[in-house]
Amino acid sequence: MKTYSAKPADIEKKWLLVDAEGVTLGRLASQIALRLRGKHKPMFTPSQDCGDNVIVINAEKVRLTGKKRNDDQFYWHTGYPGGIKSRSKGEILDGAHPERVVQKAVERMLPRGPMGRKVMGNLRVYAGTDHPHEAQNPEVLDMAALNPKNKRG
Repeated sequence: MKTYSAKPADIEKKWLLVDAEGVTLGRLASQIALRLRGKHKPMFTPSQDCGDNVIVINAEKVRLTGKKRNDDQFYWHTGYPGGIKSRSKGEILDGAHPERVVQKAVERMLPRGPMGRKVMGNLRVYAGTDHPHEAQNPEVLDMAALNPKNKRG
């Protein structure tokens, strides 16, 4: 029996719209990463970008459980001695670019390398409810309904 390998011409990409309001961040990110990579499709091929395009709205209203809002830190270094900086997830969500919390969570669930970078190009995250992709007729994907644990409390 031969293993099926999808060709670029065989791949059909859909547009999905995900509302992140009140959904737990990790559960949301894992489902988005799964769909970006294409692992939910029976014709998944590891060497091809066979995932869907995902639009995430209301990223600023994503839910963090426990003390993660204050305790989880994002670190970076300025390049100067003693130049380590950090910002908590809560500070980023309350700041100018709250969509970066969702982007980083998804990015860290994808493979590192050329395929991961290519797949990240299929993700669009917006802090509010408005997005410029109405012409693509995105299909609404209800993350809260996939699992009761996605939206609790």
